[in-house]
Amino acid sequence: MKNDKINVGRRKSSVARVNLTKGNGKIIVNNVAPIDYFKRDTLVMMLSQPLKLVDFSGKFDFVINVKGGGLSGQAGAVRLGLSKKLEQIDSSYRAVLKKAGMLTRDARVVERKKPGQPGARKKFQFSKR
Repeated sequence: MKNDKINVGRRKSSVARVNLTKGNGKIIVNNVAPIDYFKRDTLVMMLSQPLKLVDFSGKFDFVINVKGGGLSGQAGAVRLGLSKKLEQIDSSYRAVLKKAGMLTRDARVVERKKPGQPGARKKFQFSKR
């Protein structure tokens, strides 16, 4: 199977492109370490979940380019991109990743603002007189 295809993960308005190179198991997000980029341990733990599930050995480096949205959405996009890349590397990982919900694209996005209203759902205050 060819592994030179770049996998894309999306979450909210964030897009992550995951590329694989020969190396020793490092993850690089926008040319820095994940903890330096995401700043929170929970987000770093979130993006490493697919690697722990399939017990992926450290023969490859993951080079990730992510843009758009906030840190939480970007971490979700990276997690989906990594899961897709792992599935591409070895199709036997699919069952484990699918069962854990790592291959599901979270489609929740911000609702659009409606015309004649101050926000998506909020209405202007009603005045009887």
